Amino acid sequence: MIGHLLDLGLTDYQEASRLQVALHQARVQNAIGDTLLLTEHLPVYTLGRTTRPAHVGEGWARGMINGIPVLSTDRGGSVTYHGPGQVVGYPILRLRTYCDGPKAYVNRLEEVLIRALDPLKVPAGRRAGMPGVWVGDRKIAAVGVRISEGVTRHGFALNVANVLSPFAAIVPCGLAGAGMTSVALVTGAALELEAVGLAVIGAFQEVFGLALQKEHVAEWLASTDARPGPIECVNSKGA
Repeated sequence: MIGHLLDLGLTDYQEASRLQVALHQARVQNAIGDTLLLTEHLPVYTLGRTTRPAHVGEGWARGMINGIPVLSTDRGGSVTYHGPGQVVGYPILRLRTYCDGPKAYVNRLEEVLIRALDPLKVPAGRRAGMPGVWVGDRKIAAVGVRISEGVTRHGFALNVANVLSPFAAIVPCGLAGAGMTSVALVTGAALELEAVGLAVIGAFQEVFGLALQKEHVAEWLASTDARPGPIECVNSKGA
């Protein structure tokens, strides 16, 4: 099968969210094929549907932690941090084409990251009852998704060369005591983000059986008439 790849570069989370919503609706209407968005974000904390005030502290009411905005989303999971140096992926897929339900889908996303990390000499794996990808007892990638009208949104965030200190201000993924790590820390090497992104793309194609065609973002969006809709992310106050 043929799919589409959009490499957005460094984006504001809200802008990427608007694009996700537009592409999700286009996929629901069969106006586009299955699509993978890759990006890295300006610093932001995002809250999933299972986030509790204790996971965020004062940021829950203030909507800000150490000058970094806190935004609410409709994905699964709890709070996480995004920042430059991560590979963030948002697959827009018709789920039934690939697996039976959300749990199987999350498993596939984890498999993508585990396979992508293997040639980089990162011994990544799963931990029972703890979604995401781990290196020993430290988390290297978060996974949080939403499926509506049979089509996926949100996805994964892989720590490559991002600073990890912002995670100390929250309870990452709602898991008290969970340490974080990155590809750079595990390997001790200064890997280019683009190289890790290519490894992720290759593993994604393998796991999902998709041949991804890289599109020129502006031209492709114009040809599909996929226009960003309303921002779904709001300040966490009152979430």
